[in-house]
Amino acid sequence: MTRIFLIRHALTDYTGKILSGRTPGISLNDTGRQQAEWLAERLSGLTIEAIYCSPLERAVETAAPLAGSFNLSCYISEDFLEIDFGKWTNCTIEELKNDLHFRRFNSYRSVTRIPDGEMMAEAQLRIVTGLEKLRILHQNQSVAVFSHADLIKSAIAWYAGIPLDIFHRIVIDPASLSIIDLYDDTSRILLINETGRIGS
Repeated sequence: MTRIFLIRHALTDYTGKILSGRTPGISLNDTGRQQAEWLAERLSGLTIEAIYCSPLERAVETAAPLAGSFNLSCYISEDFLEIDFGKWTNCTIEELKNDLHFRRFNSYRSVTRIPDGEMMAEAQLRIVTGLEKLRILHQNQSVAVFSHADLIKSAIAWYAGIPLDIFHRIVIDPASLSIIDLYDDTSRILLINETGRIGS
């Protein structure tokens, strides 16, 4: 069995407002840096043998305090990279909300391709393949994986048997922790979207 700690990157100035996608150079804001430190403090009593991370700065910066507290290197993996938002990259949610293709994407994630970008099913396959690699590589260990909201939702949906078209029912907040145990022939979801806060 391999225990996977799935962690969304902490807050940036663009979170929830702009589809930053794979745009480089987007760092955590002051609140996000505090969230990353608080995350490391919350997890300090756990056992973590390895840390993997999306290559984007906001994910790497979120992972840094935890890596420091465990004296671990952070392995960069494109398996956990944000979905490719193609032509929608750096568009605001406000300007896309009346776009019929964007509305279709949010209603039918399983079959709608982002213009010049990825399908959600492709991104889901990418992260699940990455997690299954870790299951084989880190038998009987616990591994932290820093990624992005839609990627984490899609992984949870896969292991829970939830269709992509309703995966919006899963909430993944900035700097949140979800835990999945991966076995050779099954999986168990132990925790979703833990932030250390109650009722918010």
